[in-house]
Amino acid sequence: MSDLTRRAKSPIAYLWHYVVRRPVSHAAILCAVCAAVACSVSTQYGIKMLVDALTTQSYSPWTAFAVLVSLIAADNMFWRIGSLIASYTFVQVTGDVRKDLFRHLTQHSHSYFSEKLPGVLTSRITATSNATFTIENMFVWNVLPPCLASAGAIAFLASVNLAMAGFLLCTAGIIVVLLFRYASKGKPLHHEFADKAARVDGEMVDVIGNMGLVKAFSGVGREHARFDQTVQHELSARRKSLLHLERLRVAHAIATIVLTLALLAWAIDLWQRGSISPGDVVMVCSLGISVLSATRDLAVALVDVTQHFARLSEAIATLLVPHQLSDHPEAVPFVHRSADIRFDSVNFAYPGKADLFRQFDLYIRPGERVGLVGPSGGGKSSLFSLLQRFYDVQSGQISIDGQPINRITQESLWSAIATVPQDTALFNRSLLENIRYGRPDASDEDVWRAALDARCDFISTLPGGLSTVVGDRGLLLSGGQRQRISIARAFLKNSPILLLDEATSALDTDSEEAIRDALNRLMEGRTVLAIAHRLSTLRNFDRIVVIENGKILEDGPPSSLIEQGGHFSRLIRKEVAVFKSAA
Repeated sequence: MSDLTRRAKSPIAYLWHYVVRRPVSHAAILCAVCAAVACSVSTQYGIKMLVDALTTQSYSPWTAFAVLVSLIAADNMFWRIGSLIASYTFVQVTGDVRKDLFRHLTQHSHSYFSEKLPGVLTSRITATSNATFTIENMFVWNVLPPCLASAGAIAFLASVNLAMAGFLLCTAGIIVVLLFRYASKGKPLHHEFADKAARVDGEMVDVIGNMGLVKAFSGVGREHARFDQTVQHELSARRKSLLHLERLRVAHAIATIVLTLALLAWAIDLWQRGSISPGDVVMVCSLGISVLSATRDLAVALVDVTQHFARLSEAIATLLVPHQLSDHPEAVPFVHRSADIRFDSVNFAYPGKADLFRQFDLYIRPGERVGLVGPSGGGKSSLFSLLQRFYDVQSGQISIDGQPINRITQESLWSAIATVPQDTALFNRSLLENIRYGRPDASDEDVWRAALDARCDFISTLPGGLSTVVGDRGLLLSGGQRQRISIARAFLKNSPILLLDEATSALDTDSEEAIRDALNRLMEGRTVLAIAHRLSTLRNFDRIVVIENGKILEDGPPSSLIEQGGHFSRLIRKEVAVFKSAA
C-alpha cells in the first residue's frame, strides 16, 4: 500500500502531508496571521488607552493615538503579508494534489476504470483539489484567527476582571463545543450532497461523451428527464445540508444577543462601583462582543470546514484505493531475447464471474503469427488483457522469453507489446502527437515514415497535415482513418510483440488490401497474436487457434485445419457463403 493510500484513511493526515511538503511558506503564513491577530486584539487596548487619556488626562492623547495607529497599520500589514504568501502557497498545494492524484489514478488496473465513470473520477480530482484549497484558506482566515483573537481578548479582560474573563472563557468554550457537535451531526448530509454533486458531473460527461448514441436512439428527451431527476436529487441533498447550517446560525444568534447584553450590564455595574475606568468599559464591551462574534465565525467556519472535509473524505476514498495491480517488489525490466510467449496452466476468472480459463496452456514460438478465432466471449480478448497484465491470473503463469510477466515491471512489459485495437483510441491532439505516442522521442521524419507505411495518405489532404487536431477521441476522422493512425503508431513503436484486434475491420475493401500489405511488413520479425472474425485476414498466418469458452478446440496451420473439416473449416465455409450471398 502506497503512502498516499495510507493517508487517505484520515483527511487530516492527507492534508498535513501537503503542509509539511512546504514547511517554510506555511510557517510564514502562520506567523503573519498570529502577528496580525495580536495587533488586531491589541487595537481594543489602544482604544481603551485613548478613552482613558481623554477622560482622565493621565497621559497625552497623542501617545495613545500613536499606539492605536501603529497597531492598526501593523494589523493590516501582517494580513497582507500572510495573504500574499498564501496566494502562492495554497495554489501550489492544489497543483501538488492534482498531480499526485492523477499519478495514483493512472496506476490503477484496467478493471478499476471499467467500473467507474470517467466524469466521476475527474470530478473527484477537481473536488479534492478545491476542497484542499478551501480548507487551507478557511483554517488560516476563518478558524485560526477567531481562536487566537478569543484567547487574546480573554487575556486582556483578565487584566480588568478575572471573574468576567473566566465567565467569557467558559461561555465561549461551551458555545463552540455545542455548535461543533451539532455541526458534526450534519456530516452524513454533507457526504450525501458531495456524492450527489459528483453524480451530476458524471451524468453530464457520460451523456455528452455518447451524444451520437443518444441521438441515434432518440434519447435526448429521456436523457433530459434523467438529468433533471439527478439534479433534483442533488438540490434536495444540498437544501438539507444548508438548512442544517441555518439552524445552527439561528441558535448562535440568540445566544450572542443574550450574552452580549449580560456582559454590557455587568461592565456598567462595575463602572458604577468604581472598579473599572470608562476605557475599561469600552474595552470590555468591544472585546466581549468580539469574542462572542468570534464564536459565531468559528462555529460557522467549523461547519463549513466539516462540509469540505466531507467532500474531501468522499473524494479521496474513491480515488485513493489501493492499486489492484502493481509491480512486484523484485520486478525487473523486461529483457528482449526472442519474444516467445507461454501460457502455462493458467486459471482466470473476472471478479464475481465463473472461471473463464482452467489449466489453459498455449505456447507461441518466436516470430510466429498466430490467429485467434472463435465465438464472441470465448476468451480471445481476455488473452490479450492477460498478456498485457491488465488483470492477474488466479494461478498458473504467463511468461515472455521465459520471464514471468508478474515479475516484470509493467512499463517495460507494455513497451515490449504494440497493439492495433479494433476501437482505436486517439487523444484530442494533433496527428503528429497521436502517432508519436508510440515512441515519444521519434523525429518528425520517423513519424511521417510510419504514417506512409500505414498508408495514411489522407494526411496530405488535410488542411493542417500532421498538425491537424483530430477532435475528441478522433471523431473528426473516419473509422478507417483512425485505424490507420493506430497502425502507424504501432509501426513507430517497433515492439517485438504485436497484438492485432480486428485491425482491418473498419476499412473498406480497397483500403483493406493496402493495409494488409502494411500489416505484413509490420509483422515481419515479430511475434504476432491476432483476433479476427474476418478469416480472410489470417490466410498468411502460421497457426490458427480456435477458442471457445476458454478452451482450445483446434490448433494448427490454416491449411491443415481446413482439411480436417472441424470448427475452423466450418467457419471458413460459413464466411464464403456470406460473401457469395452478398455478391
